[in-house]
Amino acid sequence: MAGMKGKQSVRDMVLSLGLIGIVAGFIYVFIPNDDSEPPLKRVDYRVELLTARRAAAYPVAAPEGLSKQWKATSVRFQGADFDAWHLGFHDPDGEYVAIEQSTQKPVTFIDDASQGAEETNRTQRIGERSWQRYEGAKYDALVLEEKGSTTVVTGTASFAQLTKMAEALKTE
Repeated sequence: MAGMKGKQSVRDMVLSLGLIGIVAGFIYVFIPNDDSEPPLKRVDYRVELLTARRAAAYPVAAPEGLSKQWKATSVRFQGADFDAWHLGFHDPDGEYVAIEQSTQKPVTFIDDASQGAEETNRTQRIGERSWQRYEGAKYDALVLEEKGSTTVVTGTASFAQLTKMAEALKTE
């Protein structure tokens, strides 16, 4: 008789575990648990760009001719804060690329914009200009220091994609 009892409690345990599994599966299926990030909304930054270009003390840059796979996701112009221009994108690989421009003191601005990336001794020729490469734990960056303003192209994307963005930048 003792043997029967053991078998029965095992069977009961298996059944209740099965039931728990079914309930857990049901909860998993029907309760939204989207691990992937929600699709980012593409922002239209034309109005902000026009405003920034009218207001800023330097030529404001934005890309032209990039494929539709580059998705603008954020835009900001802060005239009261060193004429700070920000334009954020997701590149075709889903990595982040931002254009940051400002009249703020370069060393402070570059550190903030690139999330603490360090200057390397490598430069990159893009168009007529020489950009400085910065490498960091979070972001890498391409930096262009000009009279009166600094442009930083930065993000989690590869230098190839940062370069592609820098090459696409137009100021008018």
